[in-house]
Amino acid sequence: MGADFYANVEAARNLFDTADSVLGYSLSRLCFEGPEEELKQTTHTQPALYVTSCAALEALRSRVEVEPYAVAGHSVGEYAAHYAAGTIGFEAGLKLVQRRAELMHEAAQSKPGTMAAILGLDADATKRACEDARDSGVVSIANYNSPGQIVISGESAAVEKAGELAKEAGAKRVIPLSVSGAFHSPLMVMAGDALYPELRAAQFKQAQIPIVVNVTAEYSTSGVDFAPFLTMQVSGSVRWEESMRLLLSDGVDTFIELGAGEVLAGLLRRFDREARIVSVQDMASLEEASLLLSDSDHAAQMGA
Repeated sequence: MGADFYANVEAARNLFDTADSVLGYSLSRLCFEGPEEELKQTTHTQPALYVTSCAALEALRSRVEVEPYAVAGHSVGEYAAHYAAGTIGFEAGLKLVQRRAELMHEAAQSKPGTMAAILGLDADATKRACEDARDSGVVSIANYNSPGQIVISGESAAVEKAGELAKEAGAKRVIPLSVSGAFHSPLMVMAGDALYPELRAAQFKQAQIPIVVNVTAEYSTSGVDFAPFLTMQVSGSVRWEESMRLLLSDGVDTFIELGAGEVLAGLLRRFDREARIVSVQDMASLEEASLLLSDSDHAAQMGA
């Protein structure tokens, strides 16, 4: 995660070094060397994703002038989108992400739960499965990722029941996810409530670039709205498919995914194979993105 940028781009290296100092441990070494089990802990995963996405953005900016039509980030990636849009500085964003991760971890310990991916079933049927499973506990839709890929979240028994009902309704597969908590579910309300005062204190600025908000799937540039939106996001659904369809409907034809991996690119390709997409995760993909941007009129950036 980010090692290629660290070795080759000064601005990216500076962000990782700053993160190590702010966090009080070597996040860079954890990203570059592991161990994977430690990196997968949400208290490390969230800062790692944020820093790597911001570093990828700085690497891109070092190669080409970036003037995106809009920015968006999936879950914790929304914080990287805020950094890209100029609403918050890197260190302030990192501290919020670190606190978010700590609070979500504490909520997961207090109210244990899990998540599962529902494949091959539409949103309405998945929602009905969750509603019909609530006699077994709390369960709701966490992520509307793409057509045929929806993630549910909640108490383990209820998630299992909803998965069974989804299969009966025609889901092709139900895949339990290896997560430490029921993220983006009502079990995370306490984490969002605890995070809200710190989000308010951060005093987000007006966005220089429109941000497509996770919980509304609409554009926003209003600094005063971002703390409530990010509070709701902790326990609310990530409306990613709607967010991407909004951009596509406005004529965006080039998408640059910044960070680790190609998950967001894969989701977008499920419902639009015409869009030009590149995932900037190393120097080779950085060159590809630079070429794409040099001949694009409308571009959106996606944070991991």
